[in-house]
Amino acid sequence: MAGSISSKQKLFFTILFLSMSINSVKSQGTRVNFYSQTCPRAESIVRSTVQSHFRSDPSIAPGLLRMHFHDCFVQGCDASVLISGPNTEKTALPNLGLKGYEVIDDAKAQLEAACPGVVSCADILALAARDSVVLSNGASWAVPTGRRDGRISLASEVSSLPGFTDSVDVQKQKFAAKGLNAQDLVTLVGGHTIGTTACQFFRYRLYNFTTTGNGADSTIDPAFVSQLRAICPENGDGTKRVGLDNGSPNRFDASFFTNLRNGRGILESDQKLWTDPSTRTLVQRFTGVRGLLGLTFSVEFGKSMVKMSNIGVKTGNVGEIRKICSAINQG
Repeated sequence: MAGSISSKQKLFFTILFLSMSINSVKSQGTRVNFYSQTCPRAESIVRSTVQSHFRSDPSIAPGLLRMHFHDCFVQGCDASVLISGPNTEKTALPNLGLKGYEVIDDAKAQLEAACPGVVSCADILALAARDSVVLSNGASWAVPTGRRDGRISLASEVSSLPGFTDSVDVQKQKFAAKGLNAQDLVTLVGGHTIGTTACQFFRYRLYNFTTTGNGADSTIDPAFVSQLRAICPENGDGTKRVGLDNGSPNRFDASFFTNLRNGRGILESDQKLWTDPSTRTLVQRFTGVRGLLGLTFSVEFGKSMVKMSNIGVKTGNVGEIRKICSAINQG
């Protein structure tokens, strides 16, 4: 009897949370199943397209997730990062390594054939990010849709993106400016559980970072310093790739946080989430430290992604539905 009551209570609170979440995103102009009448196959077309590309190149999963993040932090989630041309967001230094544009273009072409002028590039990107997590063994979540595409894309605005040397205070400020709190920050940075980075973005931590000890950043596990130096020699190839989540760079899981606890964060900004007391407790809650209320990464990631995917969305008559994702409509 007690078990059945517990299950009913759990179901009640789950339904309550979902209804609150859906209502909160409705108020911002997006909603789950936005295309159920106008383009019923929209989500399945995006999903199958991402699956097809993922089979031949699994690295597009972290690529699409990162692209969605970079899109939302500049001009809101409006696919402005997809626009080609001089001095667009695409050309800015933090975006030069983005990958997955061809997946979005492929999905858009199929959607234009099925439902011309209906599904936005911004929504394709939001759905593709979710599908990428699922393909990497992560949990799914309901993606609110109904975004429209922006018409402005400026490289000069990309400074609002968090940087790999940012302190936790700066990271928190950048997230707060978008309506995201410290838990969202730690959760979304956890997206680094999949994907790689280049030696050039962290090698400075391995050599002459300090004038004491082995010369490396003291927050890195000394045994890990030796491993990283073997991969990234001081004057070696700066473009060589290293997994951001040591041990499981292709699996969407909470091991990223365990690596931070063990001094095995690759990016300086990531490792600071552990060394800064204001975020360490959140990292500990994801690693299941006894005595702290635990957080389930797969659940929290979906919640924070929904919040992020509603940053500065354009709905109604604002923006447009691009015909081609890399170019604003003409005329």
